[in-house]
Amino acid sequence: MNGLQLVLVIVGAIAVNAFADRKGAQPALVITVVALAASFIPGVPRLELDTDVILGVVLPPLLYSAAVGFSVSSFFRKLGPILVLGVGLVVVTALAVGLAGKLLVPGLTGGAALILGAVVAPPDAVSAVAIGRRLGLRRRVLSVLTGESLVNDAAALTIFSIAVASVSGTHTFIDNPVLLFLYSSVVGTVAGVALALLVLTVRRVLDNAGLETVLGLVTPFAAYMLGEALEASGVLAVVSAGFVIGTLSVRFDYETRLQEREVWGAIDVLLEAFVFAYMGLQLRFVIEDLQDAHASLTTVLWSGLLILAVVIVVRPLWMFLTLGSGLVLEDSPEDPGVIRMQQRFNENNARRVQRLQRAQRRGRRAHRPPRPPRPPEPLTLREGVVVAWTGMRGVVTLAAAAGIPATLHNGEPFPGRPEIQAIAFMVAVGTLLLQGATLPWLISRLGVEDPGEAQLMREQRRAVEVVAGEAASEVYRRFVADPPAGIDPEWVERASQRLERQREAQSQALDALDDRGVTAAAIEQLTREVIAAQRNAIVDGMIHDRLDDDAARDLLEQIDLQEAAMVSRFRGRLL
Repeated sequence: MNGLQLVLVIVGAIAVNAFADRKGAQPALVITVVALAASFIPGVPRLELDTDVILGVVLPPLLYSAAVGFSVSSFFRKLGPILVLGVGLVVVTALAVGLAGKLLVPGLTGGAALILGAVVAPPDAVSAVAIGRRLGLRRRVLSVLTGESLVNDAAALTIFSIAVASVSGTHTFIDNPVLLFLYSSVVGTVAGVALALLVLTVRRVLDNAGLETVLGLVTPFAAYMLGEALEASGVLAVVSAGFVIGTLSVRFDYETRLQEREVWGAIDVLLEAFVFAYMGLQLRFVIEDLQDAHASLTTVLWSGLLILAVVIVVRPLWMFLTLGSGLVLEDSPEDPGVIRMQQRFNENNARRVQRLQRAQRRGRRAHRPPRPPRPPEPLTLREGVVVAWTGMRGVVTLAAAAGIPATLHNGEPFPGRPEIQAIAFMVAVGTLLLQGATLPWLISRLGVEDPGEAQLMREQRRAVEVVAGEAASEVYRRFVADPPAGIDPEWVERASQRLERQREAQSQALDALDDRGVTAAAIEQLTREVIAAQRNAIVDGMIHDRLDDDAARDLLEQIDLQEAAMVSRFRGRLL
């Protein structure tokens, strides 16, 4: 693929994306269908990217952007279902598809069939999460889907590398697959955390929003390359780096966060549009490769359809076998499943309080303040059905299929390579068109949209605002107790009370202060201290799991905007 072709694909994908948005359609589906048709236009060249480009250039920004904006507390609260789907389901799917491929595809060896299973095993939740947000799915469902997409690629690529090494006659870094996965996961995660801490240290030194944003753009690629250089999981290195930076960067300068939000939003749209266009444009050339290999198109077609069925069926079977006992029939306090989970939660919380009390009696200080009781968040049966249907495949499936070596270690052609790539393409496009197209109807039919989600978010938001208000009040009390020289304390008391009651009208209050001859420097210092106190209180609540992560991030974004407006206001006065 040359530069001009790449630009044309990107521009065309963006144009189709804009058209789909305007018509209220799903951009991923529309882009894929248009690209499928465009692949048969006479003269359209073959667009082919090296697998290292897809995995090392396209995938890291998508993973990093999702990890930076994802609630870490939600991830760990849903860690059980995330691992069951992100690791267990990947292994089961790879084995099931491998068995089906060995039986259905003529001439496909057991090792090559396992490669096929690893290629099609990891779902891509980008489309599902986008659809779910638009249709009002609860955050607990979106948390499971997002968390699964952040960890499943590592498991699938580990199986893929082991199977390819076995078939091609080479060796992996560690022969034992379990030890290899553990090494890859642990070392990749540690590498990502270490790199994130280094990046945050450098950001403190830079103190320049433009340079910090550039450093943020480089970070996912650096994390991926570091993980791969250590022969560990570059995917988990990117995810762990995103988690750490997303959690700790909220204490940094507001300018960098505001810039990065816009930059990463644009990058997400660009890369997602390109990936779906690239998928669709492969159709004609997949068929040509089968013809060149003298493979039976009819056999591959039927085999691909059956394997597509296996991929779709395995997900709900595995999910309900492993997570079925944790699902509840209805989302109500009277549901027996909710009652059982609430009882277990209360028992665990009571034991935790007892441990804290014993520590206090012994004269020890608790490292963390006790968390307020958080109600359990079990998925309902209907939500479980939705999660079971969100198995669309995407960029990792295409990249892994393209990464199959052309020859074995002895120089012979890699067995079944054209068939594996064709079936992987069928599964990726088939799941996207079948599950992606019917997911909105399924969500609407099951009635799992949450009309109370907005009310819940408002309640969580009020809790965050209370914490921010208390922090601001403390700053105002200190300001009143020791006001700058030349300010009437009685008047400052009235102004601070008004600022407490109506923080969104800070500019009017500051105007009133300015009319009384108060220096701009004193006003700016007061406002900066209030904003810093609010931000620190909210971040502490997030870290200690006392505040809802999503609601806290929303208010932090507003505080960033308020700080930007305040700085702009005072800069204008100096001109």
